[in-house]
Amino acid sequence: MTNKVVVIFSGGMDSFTVLNRALKDGKEVFALSFDYGQRHVKELECASKVCKSLAVSHKVIDISAINQLLAGSSLTDDIEIPEGNYEVDNMKSTVVPNRNMILISLAVAYAVSVKASQVYYGAHSGDHNIYPDCRPEFVEKMNDVCQIANYDAVEIFSPYLTVSKSAILTDGLSMGLDYSNTWTCYNGRDKACGKCGACQERLEAFRDNNAIDPISYE
Repeated sequence: MTNKVVVIFSGGMDSFTVLNRALKDGKEVFALSFDYGQRHVKELECASKVCKSLAVSHKVIDISAINQLLAGSSLTDDIEIPEGNYEVDNMKSTVVPNRNMILISLAVAYAVSVKASQVYYGAHSGDHNIYPDCRPEFVEKMNDVCQIANYDAVEIFSPYLTVSKSAILTDGLSMGLDYSNTWTCYNGRDKACGKCGACQERLEAFRDNNAIDPISYE
């Protein structure tokens, strides 16, 4: 197994913690971000700033042409972003069809090309009810496929798969991470709305850790 890993890095607080966890564990990180037509494209700006500050290899890949195939999600379509609790009935409209299978497949191709042995991504237990492609069974099956899809096996690794967003933040704070250059809000405005489910879950994680979120809210 090589020391190289590809990290799917959205620019959000979960993948930011995953990226730093990989670095902390001594991995040579190749960060990979995707523009798939998401309205909260500001997360990509954060991703670029973070990777530049950490001197991490970073590619931002424009796959927005596939947006026409991903209809029906409030993240990519002209559908209002839901506000309120981060729960399945409220957040189901934010599911982007087949997103993680697409992104992981592209990340695996990149991993093979740079001879990386693993692809990291930031699924966690709070996503299990809402997003089918963040559930343990999905990760397990994708991992099985990626062992045989190429001559070189690639492991799909989600270090926080069974813990909450609050626990992810706990680990990040223990590493001394600064979350000011992360973006979670599903709205693509200058400041985070503080009302959408993603913002609500983020703020709850900071409250659970008796910490103050360093980003600005409307």
